[in-house]
Amino acid sequence: MFKLSVIALSMMALVGCSTVRPLGNIEIAEEAKVSGVINKSFDNVPAPAGPPVVVAVYSFKDQTGQRKPSNTLSLFSTAVTQGAEAYLIKSLQEVGNRQWFTVVERVGLDNLLKERQMIRQTREIYDGDKAKLLPPMTLAGVILEGAIVDYNSNTLTGGTGARWLGIGPYTQYTQDIVVISLRLVSVTTGEILTTVTVEKNLLSTADGVTALRFFNQQTRAFEFDSSQTFNEPGNYALRSAVETAVVELINKGERQNLWKFKEKPNELVQKETPSEGSTKAPATSQKQPSKPTDNRGSGAATNAVDGSGQPIQAGQTK
Repeated sequence: MFKLSVIALSMMALVGCSTVRPLGNIEIAEEAKVSGVINKSFDNVPAPAGPPVVVAVYSFKDQTGQRKPSNTLSLFSTAVTQGAEAYLIKSLQEVGNRQWFTVVERVGLDNLLKERQMIRQTREIYDGDKAKLLPPMTLAGVILEGAIVDYNSNTLTGGTGARWLGIGPYTQYTQDIVVISLRLVSVTTGEILTTVTVEKNLLSTADGVTALRFFNQQTRAFEFDSSQTFNEPGNYALRSAVETAVVELINKGERQNLWKFKEKPNELVQKETPSEGSTKAPATSQKQPSKPTDNRGSGAATNAVDGSGQPIQAGQTK
């Protein structure tokens, strides 16, 4: 009984600072919440100097072909989402306090055209020649193409643990990497204006403690195992990578003179003002120099004298 008490106290000392899942039924009390911004610099992007750029997003596909990693089973579920264009469109709309891009619908373009056709046909049936035409659709100046180009599983794995008298903690970790790419294409010329590639790590960890002891002449055993795992969601890493790519796209476009940032009021060049101690001389105080009077041939005397002390007459030369 004494040995069992010692083992229990040792186990409690090892796991005292860790989080242990409570026993019994666990009720999910957290309500659904709206996804916020992950990138801290997302809202701090300077405003554009001109109007928002009209951009079209047709798709943002998964081109990795990777399946969810599993050590025992062959899974058919993909490692990343197949609807990543939703993250890209949301990021383009909200970057820089919604001042940079105007996103036009192109992912569901077929549905949009069908709806417009139904409206036009319905108006023609009931109004005939007086049917009111729909306004033209907004045309994009640039197209934002891109994809999830790579997903690597278990790029970094490891762990550590220690036991004494069958009792000890352990930790394990694995790391995955997801890579995305964006390119901005001009609709007028088809030129690829700029390209951005971003990679993001996905970290998974497992911490726990185990205890195994035999007592009463090896006829009885005490075993305890407590663990906790954390897996970074793939959609969280993908959203973070997309937001970082959009911010870098704006900054890189500004460096390439595709657009300009709006100047802040404190960055404006101010006129020079005279200092308090300096005074400006009035223009009337400056007198024009008088023209020299040519006294040659006039015979007028001057104040100049020669070497003998005799005055020199005008026009006289030595």
